[in-house]
Amino acid sequence: MNIHISEKALQDLEFTTVIQQVATFSISELGKKQVLETLPFSNKKRLLRELEFTNEYLSSFESDNRIPNHGFDNIYEQIKRLTIEDSYIETESFLKIASTSETIKELKKYFKKFHTYFPQLSILSENVDFIQEIIDDIKKVISPYGEVVDNASPELRKIRRSIGGLNGKIGQSFSSALSKAKASGYLDDIKESIIDNHRVLAVLAMYRKKVSGSLLGSSKSGNIVYIAPQATLAYQRELQNLEYEEKQEVIRILKTLSYKIRPYTALLESQLDYLTHLDVISSKTKYAYSINGLLPKIGENKRVYFKDAFHPILLVNNKEEALEVVPQTIELNEKQQIIVISGPNAGGKSITLKTIGLLQVMLQSGILIPVNEQSETTIFDTVLTDIGDNQSIENQLSTYSYRLKNMRYFLRKCNENTLFLIDEFGTGSDPELGGALAEIFLEEFYDKKAFGIITTHYSNLKVLANELDYVTNANMQFNEQTLEPLYKLYLGQAGSSFTFEVAQKNGIPFSLINKAKKRVETEKIRLDKTISKLQKERNRLHKNSENLEKQKTKGQKHIESLQDKEEKIQAKLAGFQELYDKNQKMLSLGRKTNELFNKYLQTNNKKELTLNFNKWVADEKVKYAKKNPTKPKTKSQKQQAKIVEKQLQEVIQKVENEVMKKVVEIRKVKNKEAKKLAKIKAEYIFKINDSVRLIDGNSVGTIEKIEKKKAFINYGNFTTEASLEKLELVEKRKG
Repeated sequence: MNIHISEKALQDLEFTTVIQQVATFSISELGKKQVLETLPFSNKKRLLRELEFTNEYLSSFESDNRIPNHGFDNIYEQIKRLTIEDSYIETESFLKIASTSETIKELKKYFKKFHTYFPQLSILSENVDFIQEIIDDIKKVISPYGEVVDNASPELRKIRRSIGGLNGKIGQSFSSALSKAKASGYLDDIKESIIDNHRVLAVLAMYRKKVSGSLLGSSKSGNIVYIAPQATLAYQRELQNLEYEEKQEVIRILKTLSYKIRPYTALLESQLDYLTHLDVISSKTKYAYSINGLLPKIGENKRVYFKDAFHPILLVNNKEEALEVVPQTIELNEKQQIIVISGPNAGGKSITLKTIGLLQVMLQSGILIPVNEQSETTIFDTVLTDIGDNQSIENQLSTYSYRLKNMRYFLRKCNENTLFLIDEFGTGSDPELGGALAEIFLEEFYDKKAFGIITTHYSNLKVLANELDYVTNANMQFNEQTLEPLYKLYLGQAGSSFTFEVAQKNGIPFSLINKAKKRVETEKIRLDKTISKLQKERNRLHKNSENLEKQKTKGQKHIESLQDKEEKIQAKLAGFQELYDKNQKMLSLGRKTNELFNKYLQTNNKKELTLNFNKWVADEKVKYAKKNPTKPKTKSQKQQAKIVEKQLQEVIQKVENEVMKKVVEIRKVKNKEAKKLAKIKAEYIFKINDSVRLIDGNSVGTIEKIEKKKAFINYGNFTTEASLEKLELVEKRKG
């Protein structure tokens, strides 16, 4: 599908204003720039994917899984400089590159973790690569404060140590010269100052020849001269040489680092493109959140159903001024292909027309729209608009000529995948001739099966709309008493223009209005009057219907409330009954227990007590079984139970076999270990003070003496002798 929406349509619908509002939510200049360049998508597949991105991002606002910060710096210039051979970039630029890579790392990690919640955004993050070496290489060389670290190279470390040593010598030599000059009384009260980053002595002018060193300046009055001590100057020159060497070494290090990062410039550009795209998605999402926007169903069937649709610009402006915005509900489908809206001026016809067009264009630009979640729409190849007074001074075209030229374009582009929106259809020429031509245009759009909404005051178009099967009349509701607009669209009936009524309300004398009525064709007045009466009657019926609906809703709520109370009372009664039954049961058990216990106290016969108690328990068990009999099972259920039992037995048998196999294996291992241990014990040579026991015994004693193949064992209270072959080692002697 090749989608094309003209620039004129975007201007007519004030699409640029919406885009400017979206751009205020961008967190980067690159994101803002791309938002301001937003146009409707030309490819349906890309459009649907973009809508899914925004919809998923919006869902993160309603959960604890908020998407991490994705702020970033514009590093395109730095990347561009990196591509130049033997060039290098500053430390701050490297830190920006590292920060960008860190952000990518965090986002990829986040979307991988929450892939289930954000499937499309996860796929988007998977398409951008991340390389840890970029961050590691930069951090090895540059500190978080933007300085090349001492350990960046052995040479730099050596130079900086030398600089540190020299700074110490400079400080010592200056302090020495300061103390000497101070003791001699050569210094002014300020004692020292700074000139060209060098510490200098503030010497009284009369003693300038007494202090050896280089004269670097004097005060405005000339009373003080500033002298750098001779010893300090020598160290300063040496320091300047070292600082130059340090600068050259830093440049060499940055060039080396640039050389390492240079192969990744394409990767860095793709990361920047990804973050910019994510900022655009974020901007659209935040805007949608501010206007309660959502993603309506986008069906394959040709249908536009916007329920409770708000004009987004009007919504934002009125929100700032705390004014109410009236939502509109409108539907276009194959049975209601074109809607003709009529009614008085300032009634909201044009706003309704623009609302539908703007919401459709926004949606086809990947922006969520402020409608009810039950809304549905389709994707149009073309959106055509003819809204407002389009006089072209430059081309010397009148309003009507311009509109005819526009109609020619409509006729050429209109097809079954077109949405057209025309405000004040047929105006700009003779009412009868212009109206006739407008009829022909409307029939052409109808035959081409295009969807559309038009607003008009022409009676012939209202009549034509009533005659064509799939064209519907509609009007903007008006309070016929106060002649104030209600800004609500009503489908199914044409609207009166209330021309003479509005004129009378605005102070036009009644005599003049009557003269005007006489000059207008009688039939036209009768038609307008009939429409006006029908509209008034319909408004009255609508009010009655609303009142009945309110009463019905109120009655339904009352019934539901009574039902709820009844359910609660029944629940409480059931609870009380259950509690009563339990208490009665407990009392019965208590009485029986007390009876058995008293009898036992009288006879002291335990056997009789046990016998009676067991009999009582058996009786209670029989009673319980009678009250809670097992539910009878059908033949098929019994058969199924047998099958399940058989399967269960097979599983148990299988598990038992596996367990036995494991037991046999474990026994084999234990037998091997036992034989090994027995061999070790058999080969062991007993020693005095070893703890032992007889192979068939449990008592442990200590060997006191060994003679030939016999041992004398001390068990504490007695001593015995036994053959060494019958002994088992418990613990070797200590030490």
